[in-house]
Amino acid sequence: MITVETAGTESIPAIQELAQKTWAVAYASILPPEQMSYMLDLFYSNEALQQQMQRGHRFILALEENVPAGFASFSPKMIGDEDPGTSSKTIFRLHKLYVDPIQQGKGIGKLLLDHIIQAIKPLGATELELNVNRSNPAISFYKKNGFSITREEDIDIGNGYFMNDYVMRKKPVG
Repeated sequence: MITVETAGTESIPAIQELAQKTWAVAYASILPPEQMSYMLDLFYSNEALQQQMQRGHRFILALEENVPAGFASFSPKMIGDEDPGTSSKTIFRLHKLYVDPIQQGKGIGKLLLDHIIQAIKPLGATELELNVNRSNPAISFYKKNGFSITREEDIDIGNGYFMNDYVMRKKPVG
């Protein structure tokens, strides 16, 4: 049986282990090894994950028989990040959603996504937004779950590296 629970700082080692496993498969043909290593450290070091949690990113873990099988994080979209004409109070961001490659195909990603939607609907969410690498096969998962591409975005993450993403949105939420 697969369950979903809130993850805090005590779950950082499990999140890091899942990130290592998933990134090795998801980005092997997309990113050079040096960039993957840089980004894993940038986004998944102890300090980076603690800062994300302190800034209000809510992390959740999917567990299959108490073994971490996937994770996700989300938060309200921060003021100043919104597009002109939108209210950040109604838009939430899906920051991360990763499932252990050996656990994929069991509906864990959908379970995590549904859990997030159920958590944000009572908070007044009307849209859920995410960034995904333009070469990531997960784009089809997001489209199948009601997301559409709204724009392209190239983000300078330092060290000469860029994230070449699509911004996708699901609206209405739920």
